[in-house]
Amino acid sequence: LKFGRMWARSGLGLTRGSIATQPTVWRTTPAFVRSSAFPYTLNCGSVHGFPLMRSYAKIASVGLQSEIDRIRNIGISAHIDSGKTTLTERILFYTGRIGAMHEVKGKDGVGAKMDSMELERQKGITIKSAATYVGWGKSHINIIDTPGHVDFTIEVERSLRVLDGAVLVLCSVAGVQSQTLTVDRQMRRYQVPRVTFINKLDRMGADPWKAIQMMKDKLPTKVAAVQLPIGLENQHVGVVDLVEMCSYSYEGGQGERVARGPIPDGLFKEAKARREELLETLYEVDDEIAELVMSEGREPTTEELKQAIRRATVGLKLSPVFMGSAYKNKGVQTLLDGVVDYLPSPKDVPLTALDLSQGEKEVKIASDPKKPFIGLAFKLEESKFGQITYMRIYQGTIKKGDTIENMQTNKKIKVPRLVRMHSDEMEEITEVGPGEICAIFGVECASGTTFTDSTIPYSMSSMFVPDPVISLAVWPRAKGDDKNLGKALTRFQREDPTFQVRIDDESNETIISGMGELHLEIYLERLRREYGVDMLSGPPRVSYRETITKRVSFDHTHRKQTGGQGQYAKIMGYIEPLDDFDLEELANTGKKVLFVNQTIGGSIPPNFMPSVEKGVLEASVDGPQVGHPLQGMRIVVNDGAFHAVDSSDLAFRVAAKNAIREAIMKAAPAVLEPVMALEVNVSQEHQSAVSSSLHRRKGVVLNSTKIQDSVVLDAEVPLSQMVGYATDLRSMTQGKGEFSMEFKHYQAVTRDVQERLAAQYKEALATKKKDD
Repeated sequence: LKFGRMWARSGLGLTRGSIATQPTVWRTTPAFVRSSAFPYTLNCGSVHGFPLMRSYAKIASVGLQSEIDRIRNIGISAHIDSGKTTLTERILFYTGRIGAMHEVKGKDGVGAKMDSMELERQKGITIKSAATYVGWGKSHINIIDTPGHVDFTIEVERSLRVLDGAVLVLCSVAGVQSQTLTVDRQMRRYQVPRVTFINKLDRMGADPWKAIQMMKDKLPTKVAAVQLPIGLENQHVGVVDLVEMCSYSYEGGQGERVARGPIPDGLFKEAKARREELLETLYEVDDEIAELVMSEGREPTTEELKQAIRRATVGLKLSPVFMGSAYKNKGVQTLLDGVVDYLPSPKDVPLTALDLSQGEKEVKIASDPKKPFIGLAFKLEESKFGQITYMRIYQGTIKKGDTIENMQTNKKIKVPRLVRMHSDEMEEITEVGPGEICAIFGVECASGTTFTDSTIPYSMSSMFVPDPVISLAVWPRAKGDDKNLGKALTRFQREDPTFQVRIDDESNETIISGMGELHLEIYLERLRREYGVDMLSGPPRVSYRETITKRVSFDHTHRKQTGGQGQYAKIMGYIEPLDDFDLEELANTGKKVLFVNQTIGGSIPPNFMPSVEKGVLEASVDGPQVGHPLQGMRIVVNDGAFHAVDSSDLAFRVAAKNAIREAIMKAAPAVLEPVMALEVNVSQEHQSAVSSSLHRRKGVVLNSTKIQDSVVLDAEVPLSQMVGYATDLRSMTQGKGEFSMEFKHYQAVTRDVQERLAAQYKEALATKKKDD
């Protein structure tokens, strides 16, 4: 690497020991160095396979000034408390982005760089995703650190929508946990390749091979270790690289010296066996390397092995597993090597958009700076300078002062300011190319909006937004706070699609809905801190659903004659419950019911079918049993009739709505309640008490896993029974118990519960009618 006459920030200062007598050691020193003080030309190769120098330099516009295939857009995702933010903090330090490392809970009064909210530092959890960028070698890496708590799952959802790769972090003690399964589903939904990092090898009870076996048992993606730990718990000092068959140890007070050496004698036999496992897995998932070995009868070279791992990873067939301890500063640099070596660049990922001029026909686009601009606004955030819109650039180039078009509203906007985010800090830039992530000020839009340069009518597909599962009635303590309350709730809804607000028709109360009690608690706390609005709240309300349990045909005629033109429409068809496979497919589309048009011969003119579908959807908004939305049913319209004069859009919409409502009442309707996947971590002495309490809450304990002196209970419990559980668990376990939960599925309530809910709904309707 030859330095020109400029200021450069070095991710790795260079110090080398004698190659002949000791391992090659490179000292990592995040510091500013002036190139004129380092007037050497270095061969940018490697010594014993270890990169000669990994450097960070200020990047003004990587998408234009360097090759796009050197860009990596990655997210760091995991179950809560697996060490995501700590890992990101180490990455920032070793790449030279920060000069000192701080801890997540801010014990030193500073806190981790990516947890910029005061609430995050106080609670020790990540609440919102944060973006940054680093350099590693010749590569430019955009990083999004995401929350681990399921209540903030939308942050993971929208981040993975725009990323090309990810790092899945697992705790070496707990292995695969509930949110790990959720993140895995999200990665597969957006087809995001991932590498896995098994963290916390320094903890008591660390067992990376148990974690790998859990991944094999519970996750559909194949995994294979590319590293072997050197020591565990307080003996953990480094890893064995199973690709290059060498060892790496992390020395110095902050793991800043990475020493490459031979494999320790006591681990050589195990390393050969683990390498054979890696090769066997690769032969299964990569035909090219399997054919090479069969035709030439030899083991692949290191480079061939790396290429095979990369092909399998990018092809979503494999997740290579790295190991280390971010907290103890071990394994981070070699993980970064893996991100560069195995995760895709923007050019490696097939890109498609929807052509709005051709009925949303799918079309291919390319990461080409010369083609028309396409960008997706995936995250909104309010700042003291106004709204910040985070945008992923998919095609073309955007410059400060350009005019772009909002494809939802067709409104044209001038780009006033472009920045690159480093957590809550900003760096002004003038242009951004394809494959990059940036932020724009002064652009009003909704999350998930596509922008173009107005020359092409393209839109990117939307992200999946899960439904809220819990609600609260809230009101301000002081009457004069209504204005600030309305402003704050409007902002929060724009930023977070899973946070919803409505006014109850019966009580006129403000109802906020979200993904869990913590989710709503955080927003109430933000109202107090950011807007000075102290809120009171009622008891939590569960979001029930309704469905049907048997197939029923319908034949409904809507006929109305008045003094003028009449109304006439006839609808025929059937409704039926969906099976599990169809339910899963429907869930991925974000729809609740499946409408199918099977009419033939013009029995219902095509121009009336949109009105029929609209009527069907209106009928499914509130069910007849308890007034909650309907889901999980197929509605098929296969025949009908019309009148040349009296038929209209209104007639067919009303006919469809009434036909479906009547059919639902005959189809054995059922009320569904949300069931949560619960994970409780308690000491063994409290296992019996906690298990009994779950049974009393109508829960089912599915599994229990002993981890040293603790027990992890996996259970499924109705959300309606989980109100106040945090207080009860603290009481039962003397404050030592921990739990996390996430939405699993909906299931039918018992008959007595359904009758009680139905009676309450009828009483509420009668009261409303009386008041009217």
